[in-house]
Amino acid sequence: MDFKENVVILTGASTGIGEALAHALAERGAWLVLAARNVERLEDVAAECRKRGGRVLVVATDVTDEGRCRKLIERAVAEYGRIDTLINNAGLSMWMKLEDVEDLSTLEYLMRVNFFGSMYCTYYALPWLKKTKGRIVAIASVAARTGVPTRTGYSASKHAMVGFFESLRIEVEDDGVSVTIAFPDFVASGMHTRSLGADGKPLGHNPLQVDKIMTSETCARLIIEGVAARKRQIVMSNRARFGQWLKLIAPDKVDGIAKRAIKEGR
Repeated sequence: MDFKENVVILTGASTGIGEALAHALAERGAWLVLAARNVERLEDVAAECRKRGGRVLVVATDVTDEGRCRKLIERAVAEYGRIDTLINNAGLSMWMKLEDVEDLSTLEYLMRVNFFGSMYCTYYALPWLKKTKGRIVAIASVAARTGVPTRTGYSASKHAMVGFFESLRIEVEDDGVSVTIAFPDFVASGMHTRSLGADGKPLGHNPLQVDKIMTSETCARLIIEGVAARKRQIVMSNRARFGQWLKLIAPDKVDGIAKRAIKEGR
């Protein structure tokens, strides 16, 4: 599948993995609906996508707002007449221990962005995806498969995503709709700079060793290949693939791997 004239709604498209996905899909001839809060950045991404051969609609969207998610789907259908693929990529992370959290509303906000945002968009897109026997994609995280220190709220929201989409997959399989869940490991993107600290504000810096982790472009390529093949899941690093099996027999060892990864920033 080359995604030519495939109508793709992509949330969180203004930076990082979302931006890389938008560029790669445009090169494959997709008809894109790019959604994020930062319209200025979205327009920059859209301009680059058009240069690469994509057709693009930009829709300012705050995925924590159910009404805005409904409007996103309505705008996509009004522009293209159908929806073939929905990629739930909008997300927010954190970098703090639970005991250091100053206001628990910070963790509630993570759940609203990562879980409820994906649920809202999927709910309103689903009738249209059934008509095209389309694809639903959830960008989760390795933190959705195991606990990660300094990621309590983030990990909880991503676990919720996985439970939701694994259940949905069973509900819609007879309708010809596929559900693919991607599990990125650390990826070099602006997400880490925007990760929330103990005060509920973005860190403003990236605590990871960027030169030792996966690029957004590589991550996007792996996701697109998996979505094209309608894979159930895309586990994106050897560490994650090893960890999911090790957790079955030696979960304490996986805890140690997660602890070391955060400490080393890679």
